[in-house]
Amino acid sequence: MSLHRAFAALCLCFFSVAGFAQQAPADAYGADTEHAKALLVKAVAEYKAKGDAALAEFSRQGAYVDGELYIYVVDTAGVMLASGGPSVSLVGKSVIGFLDDDLKAMFQHAISQPDDGVVRSAEYRWWNWQHAKVERKRVFYQRVNDRIISVGYYMPRSSPEQAQQLLREISGHVASDANITFGQINQHDKQFTQEDLYAFVVDLKTQRFVAHGFSPRLIGTDFKSLRSVDGKPIGEDILKQMSTHEKGEIAYQWRNPITGQNEFKLTFLQRVNGYVVAVGCYAIK
Repeated sequence: MSLHRAFAALCLCFFSVAGFAQQAPADAYGADTEHAKALLVKAVAEYKAKGDAALAEFSRQGAYVDGELYIYVVDTAGVMLASGGPSVSLVGKSVIGFLDDDLKAMFQHAISQPDDGVVRSAEYRWWNWQHAKVERKRVFYQRVNDRIISVGYYMPRSSPEQAQQLLREISGHVASDANITFGQINQHDKQFTQEDLYAFVVDLKTQRFVAHGFSPRLIGTDFKSLRSVDGKPIGEDILKQMSTHEKGEIAYQWRNPITGQNEFKLTFLQRVNGYVVAVGCYAIK
C-alpha cells in the first residue's frame, strides 16, 4: 500500500464518525468489540499514567497488541505518534499534508473532538495485510489531552439483519422486473452485492440457477445437485422447503468471498413469482 493511500485510509477512520449511528448491529462482533474496548481502556490508563513515555510501548509487539488488535495514536496536529501494527511505518509523519481539502476538513473536524473521556467509534475501509484485501474496519478511540488513542478490528462479516434487508430489497425488484434484476445480480451491481452479502436466484420450474452474485459459473446449472462444502444437499433441501413455504432459511458451510475461508453460513429464502431468492450471511462460530 502506498504512503498516500495509507494516509487517505487513515483519514477515513476518523471522518466516518458522522456515520457511527448507522453502524451494523454488533451481535456478530460482540466479542471483538469487548476486546477492542478493553485494550483501549488499558492503553488510555497507561497513557494517563506515563504520558508520552507510553508511546514507545504502544509501538512494540507486547501488551498493547492482541491478535489483529493494536493501539495507534495520532495527535491533534495530524501526526502519527505510535502504532503496534503495519502503520508503524507512518510514525512521525503528518497526515494533514497528504490530504486534499475535503479530506483535510473532515479529518480536522474529527480530531477537534473534546477531551471529555468519551469513547467514540467509526467505521471505515482499510487494507487488511493478513487477507491482502480492503475490508471494513471498526475503530474505537478516545482523546486524551492532544492525543487520540485508537484501536480497531476488521469486519469481514455482515449481520443477519443486513442479509434479511438485502433479501427484501432484491425480492421487491424481482417482483417488479425479474429479468433486469437477474442481469444486475449477475453483473455484481453494487445495489445487490454488499461486502460479503450477495444473492442467488433459482427458477422453481427448471430447478436451475438464473442469477448468482458471486459465482457466475453456476448460472444455468442444476440447483438440486448443489452441495455445501461439508456435503450437505442444500439444493435439494431448499427446493423441498420452498415448495410449501413463502419464506425460509438454511444453515450450511460455504466459502466466504471476503475472507476466502469456509465458514458457517445462514441463508434466508423468499419465494417470488416462481423463483427462490436467497441472501446469506457468514457467522463467527
